[in-house]
Amino acid sequence: MTHLPFPRRDFIASLAGLSLVPAAMAANGRVGGASREASLTRNLVRPPRLKPGDKVGLVNPATAAFDTMAIDVAKESLEAMGLEPVLGPNYFARRGYLAGSDAERASDIMTFVEEPEIKGLWARGGWGSARVLPYLDFDKIRANPKVIVGYSDSTALLSGIHRKSGLLVFHGAFPRTTFTAEHQRELLFNGATPLLENPAEVSKGETVQTEHRIRTLRPGKAAGRLLGGNLTVLTSIVGTPYLPDFEGAILFIEDVDEAVYRIDRMLTQLALSGALAKLSGFIFGRCTDCPPGKGHGSLTLEEVIQDHVLPLGIPAFRGSMIGHISDQFTLPLGAEVEMDAAAGTLRVLAPAVE
Repeated sequence: MTHLPFPRRDFIASLAGLSLVPAAMAANGRVGGASREASLTRNLVRPPRLKPGDKVGLVNPATAAFDTMAIDVAKESLEAMGLEPVLGPNYFARRGYLAGSDAERASDIMTFVEEPEIKGLWARGGWGSARVLPYLDFDKIRANPKVIVGYSDSTALLSGIHRKSGLLVFHGAFPRTTFTAEHQRELLFNGATPLLENPAEVSKGETVQTEHRIRTLRPGKAAGRLLGGNLTVLTSIVGTPYLPDFEGAILFIEDVDEAVYRIDRMLTQLALSGALAKLSGFIFGRCTDCPPGKGHGSLTLEEVIQDHVLPLGIPAFRGSMIGHISDQFTLPLGAEVEMDAAAGTLRVLAPAVE
């Protein structure tokens, strides 16, 4: 997760403030109940594909934007893809560490959803996306399907939108690198059904691959809906109406700057909630800067993952190019995919866009 100007435990405690959300808005997240939501996910809505020259919105549902150069890079990366980026009206708003009030941040999303000229949205991360969920109109999002891209803290936004509207959404970054840009162009413009596999790169003078290695945890193939995202954010919405149903799903997770014991704690939460037992397959991407604890008593990250995943008896692997890394896959949440744990690959079975 992105570094914050205060300890994580402080803002987790502040979640109690969500109880102040107006009751009508909170109810919006529950309209129709579980049966309606199950119907929505069975009847996926695929957004129209992007075309060169399309306008796309840049929204900031999370942390206040302090670095204006970063947004210049984001805009230029989208322009290099042939798109015309448009900043949300409240992108540079500020309320403490957030980019404006919850209602203001949500209004940028809904404004772009309802604007016919805007064909897609890219969301910035940090912390705060979960707070906007009660303010979103999921019926309008379903009626105006658009490409929505984000990762890290946007895991809450993507998961909530998919759960409540049935819209297929995309876990991915701004296309700042050639690898990411080419991958997004194939997926979002061309409607490709790519086989996602780490590039086979052997550096000069080496005889074996050292970068982008895959570790098979349990071999086998599995098919199902692809769900997941940042582990910290995903576990923060367990027990809420915005967590997708993991029945038969292939789950991918990633994280950054987390101690191993916290990864253990979060996987334990997913296990105790019953989510892990529902899966047909499991993929752990990258955990960037996730060292073991100090002293001789720490479990390793590998041991923690094995403890939670191997007893499930499902195909599983780790090391996929998913996470807080420069070159990363863009993944269609809610799409039907097939994984091969022995090969360390993931194939999208149908176009993610119309």
